[in-house]
Order: sequence, then C-alpha cells, then structure tokens
Amino acid sequence: MTDRREQERPPAPEPLPIPVVDNHCHLDISRDGTPAPPVSEAVAAAAAVGVDRLVQIGCDREAARWTVQVVQQHPQVVGGVAIHPNEAPGHAAAGDLEQAVEEVAELARHPRVRVVGETGLDYYRTGPEGVAAQQESFRRHIELAKQTGKALQIHDRDAHEDVLRILAEEGAPDRTVLHCYSGDMAMARECVRRGYYLSFAGTVTFKNARDLRNALAITPPEHLLVETDAPYLTPSPHRGRTNASYLVPLTVRAMAATLNVAVPTLCQALSANSETVYGPW
Repeated sequence: MTDRREQERPPAPEPLPIPVVDNHCHLDISRDGTPAPPVSEAVAAAAAVGVDRLVQIGCDREAARWTVQVVQQHPQVVGGVAIHPNEAPGHAAAGDLEQAVEEVAELARHPRVRVVGETGLDYYRTGPEGVAAQQESFRRHIELAKQTGKALQIHDRDAHEDVLRILAEEGAPDRTVLHCYSGDMAMARECVRRGYYLSFAGTVTFKNARDLRNALAITPPEHLLVETDAPYLTPSPHRGRTNASYLVPLTVRAMAATLNVAVPTLCQALSANSETVYGPW
C-alpha cells in the first residue's frame, strides 16, 4: 500500500536566482496512482521556483503524439520523441519496429520537437534476448537525430560500454546528451572528451551516490545539464515521493555544492547549455 505521505506533493523549494531548464521530464506519466497534474499547473509550479523551461519526453508512440500536442499549446515546453529501449524488443517481436521508428521520424520534424530521445540501451529491465532489438533501435535513432539536426538524448542503464561503442561506430550527433547520467569518473571524462553533455538528476543528491558526485565533480560546467526525469528520481530529502519539475532547485543546489561553485554561476551555465543544445524556446 502506498504511504499517504508519498502521495502528497513535496513543498516547493527556495527559488533559484537565475532560471534554468528541466532537461528531461515526463508530464504525461502518473505515479503511485496519483494522476499527473495538468500541464499548465506543472509549468506554473516550476516557473515559480525558477525552472521556466521544460523538455517533455515522449518515449512510446502514444506519448510521442501527446508530446507534439503539448509543445504546440505551451510555449515553455519543447519536446523529445523516441521509442524507449525497453519498448524496442516488443516492437521487434511484433514486426513493426521500423514502422514505429518511422512514426517517430515524422513527429521529430515538428519545429518544437528538439530531441530524438530518449533512446539508448537498458540491460537492467530487458534480458539478453532483447539486446539486438535495442541496439538496432538505438542505431536508427542516432541516424534520425543526424538527419533531422535534433539533439540526441540517451537512456543508459547497465550498458555503458555498448552505449559508447555504438555512438562511436555510428558517429554521434553534434549535440548528444547522456540523460540521467549514471556512469563513473572514467566514463565522464570520455564523454567530455567526445563533446557529450551529462545531465544529472535527483540521484546525484542520494546519500549513496558518492561515485556519481565524483563524476559530476570532474565534469566542466559547459558540459552540464540538470533534469528531473519526473515523476521519478525525486531528489533528497523527498526521495521516494513523486517528482516534478519544481523540485529541480534541490538538485541544482546539490550540484553547486559538489562543484564548489556559486548557485547563480551554475544556473547561468545550465541555462546557456540548454539553449545551446535545444535552441531558444
């Protein structure tokens, strides 16, 4: 049974001094039986604490269509569309993976869709039998990002070596983002060397995330982004409760402490990097 406290919205944190972007959220997904709030409400709550722009990610066919509708209605929101790696094996088994990617390609051409993603590899939830389909889908999405000139957002869970290998084999797009970065220091250095962006989520605030903070600490500010992955990965001290874009300031302040930089300085970098990757809202 879900605890009542977990269903309650965490209180709003202190606003940021300079607005930043939630680089990755799922405004369409509910959690713990609590419906997702209306998009206008989510956008307003985020703006009130200095998170004035959002990147909504739709990672199956239905969510991708919904994303295109939302970005046309809300100027504070731009979108990303893809077939999530965990969805790819099912499409491959049904024989319609190519058709699904083709629909994503059509949606990705919308001017307010700025991202192909989240794509990538997830070996945690999908067993060895799904690896080939995931890798095929990943390669198709990399190609699509380059064809459309959109940024690429990568989901990488328990698949670091294969993600980096496939990016090298295919040739990464100019703007490549490791969403919810989960690698170590060595991987962070390699990603920076290749020019990728590392997006940190609420996981960086967790007590047991020392290795993740070490990776953050050696990442130059010009390669950093911040995200929620809402409604998941809620930052401390609200871990386990439903996440939302208005909680980004908690992660930003934790990142600033790890980097030993002033919060306004980090906010400026995060905002500038987001505009570099996604363009103006």
